[in-house]
Amino acid sequence: MRRVLAPLLVLLALTGGARAVSDPGEMLPNPAQERRAEALGDQLRCLVCQNESVEQSDADLAKDLRRIIRQRIAAGDTDGQVVNWMVARYGDFIRLTPPFDAMTVLLWGAPVIAVAAGAGVALLARRRPAKPPAALSEAERQRLAELLER
Repeated sequence: MRRVLAPLLVLLALTGGARAVSDPGEMLPNPAQERRAEALGDQLRCLVCQNESVEQSDADLAKDLRRIIRQRIAAGDTDGQVVNWMVARYGDFIRLTPPFDAMTVLLWGAPVIAVAAGAGVALLARRRPAKPPAALSEAERQRLAELLER
């Protein structure tokens, strides 16, 4: 069993970092440009999968977007120009991390507001004096005395 399991684990470990770019024709010949393309693909959202980057997705649209990224890098565009080109065509939603601007200030500020509100509620609850327990009625005292005598 170990003879079979050990090579499988090694194979799994070696392929764990595999990227969606499996077609050698899709890769750039220059390793530095390919690293730039992968970094840009990791910043952009696959519009089909929505929670995967373009670089991770196997969707046809993601393949097209990877090809466009590589074409623009090969043409000499900077990273900013490639991202701006994508945003101009697909909107800010294509970015996995939205920019901080007037349209997204609530998106970025909501977690801070929620934590502050939670801390405020916790402080108010802690500062409020606890109500003293209500006094026992005569019937309750008699019942308690009976239970304690047993």
